[in-house]
Amino acid sequence: MSEAAAAGLTAYLDPETASRFGRLDLVARLVVEGFITGLHRSPYHGFSAEFSEHRPYMPGDALRDLDWKALAKTDRMYVKRYEEETNLKAYIMVDVSGSMAFADGGRMTKFRYASCIAAALSYLMLRQRDAVGLVLFRDGLVSLVPPRSVSSQLNVLLLELTRATPGAETSMAPAFHELAERLSRRGLVIVLSDFLDDAEDVLTGLRHFRHRGHEVLALQILDPRERDLDLRRADTRFVDLENPGGESITTQPWHIQDAYRERIDALLTRYQRGCAEADVDYLLLDTETPFDMALSRYLVRRRRLG
Repeated sequence: MSEAAAAGLTAYLDPETASRFGRLDLVARLVVEGFITGLHRSPYHGFSAEFSEHRPYMPGDALRDLDWKALAKTDRMYVKRYEEETNLKAYIMVDVSGSMAFADGGRMTKFRYASCIAAALSYLMLRQRDAVGLVLFRDGLVSLVPPRSVSSQLNVLLLELTRATPGAETSMAPAFHELAERLSRRGLVIVLSDFLDDAEDVLTGLRHFRHRGHEVLALQILDPRERDLDLRRADTRFVDLENPGGESITTQPWHIQDAYRERIDALLTRYQRGCAEADVDYLLLDTETPFDMALSRYLVRRRRLG
């Protein structure tokens, strides 16, 4: 692949570039292909072989399973994985509460950003012959698509995401507890949300998944302005997106900016510490963060489960 072609693919890891395409299937393919291209070109290119069809050679592995081509390319020893080694059952949970509809200026909404990540992860998993399902939630489970590993599953998942519209209030814990009780086989649970809810309740729900033996990846998605309230406007009207008919307030952001930042920083710190204590992989993203950060974190958790 030429340098220009490779650069063209990796450009789609940028949310602004990817947002030019309305179709989620196209976004998913371009993001994943750009991500794989980036892995091959990075100093850690050996990881790109490891995540796909190989695992590191371990003492006791039969030499007949050694992949000599991978050894020549990466100078690392890999053995080919068999289907029973690679199969994974994953559930991608996407928050469809009202707050996910927020976007400042011309950015994509948090829900659109989450949908792009969910689409890319689904595409990547199905390439690996893993079974992937989708759960939409807000104050409980809204819909659940059971995991399957067939290629046609991608269309089912993307259609569900395309039909979804964020709305209503957030109460994440009931959805987490309900799903944790319904899942029998150990697998991977990926949560895409702004986590703007009671942190202790949310962490209790995440710990429920861990108690049931699941690996958990929590991706917190915020708009950059939600983190700093730097709106650069004299007067700003704030509306409760989870209760559009409810109260609104008009104020000058600088009056409340310091107090707001203190509270949001405390919330983010609580999630970071709480997830670390529960052995939940946590990553804070905003809607300007390149998509490869989320995909890389998935691969780390995927390798641990494998």
